[in-house]
Amino acid sequence: MTADIFQMLDNVSTGMADIAASSFGVFIRVGAMMALAPAFGEQVVPVRVRLALTLAFTAITAPAVAPIMPVTTLAPGPLVTLVTAEALAGLVLGIGLRLLTIALQIAGTIAAQATSLSQFFGGAGVDPQPAMSQILVMAGLALAVTLGLHVTLAELILLSYQFFPPARFPDAASLAEWGVAHVARAFTLAFTLAMPFVILSLIFYVALGAINKAMPQLMVAFVGAPAITWAGLAVLFLTAPLMLPIWHEAFLGFLHAPEGLPR
Repeated sequence: MTADIFQMLDNVSTGMADIAASSFGVFIRVGAMMALAPAFGEQVVPVRVRLALTLAFTAITAPAVAPIMPVTTLAPGPLVTLVTAEALAGLVLGIGLRLLTIALQIAGTIAAQATSLSQFFGGAGVDPQPAMSQILVMAGLALAVTLGLHVTLAELILLSYQFFPPARFPDAASLAEWGVAHVARAFTLAFTLAMPFVILSLIFYVALGAINKAMPQLMVAFVGAPAITWAGLAVLFLTAPLMLPIWHEAFLGFLHAPEGLPR
């Protein structure tokens, strides 16, 4: 009886050791991604909370990818290869997600610069940025979390193993091409979102120039500053419900099908 109990405990401990070994690489990939992931990887989130989230995502995804994970050994060569490759894969995923958040920041900066609202209450965050950027980023992250960001992140982690096999480095040329394409995509998305403010600024300053030409004695700068500020806030109020779904659609597009992910 005692021998059977010890045999059962030995089998359980062996199984737990195998699970822990296969989960190590998943933990490295998830940890690198969570350092840059929107909402969960923000600087205002405490490190302990991020670690707990990393462990939670690892526990969720590790059983699904355990059959394809290599057995972790203590040999320096394979261990360093596994850690480096998995960390690189997680960083690539995190950078792709972070670029979409940066697109909102760039859109807010363009909008604020166009409407003379740059750096208005911008120093309240970790990184000083215009108030419009703060509003758009917070609203975008709130929308993403409300619509199930945690679920789609888990799906992205599982999907990433089709493009990044465990313990294998991506092709450097493909990685560079992917990075350039996604940076260009982020700037394109940002300019698209900020286009109403750019058009407003163009119309406003053309009108201001015409007024200044007709009435040279009028201090058009003092008259126009409150007008462009009010108009910028009004356009933000009217266009934010349209901008955020466009951004969220692009965000989901990367989460569900990260096109051009380096193989």
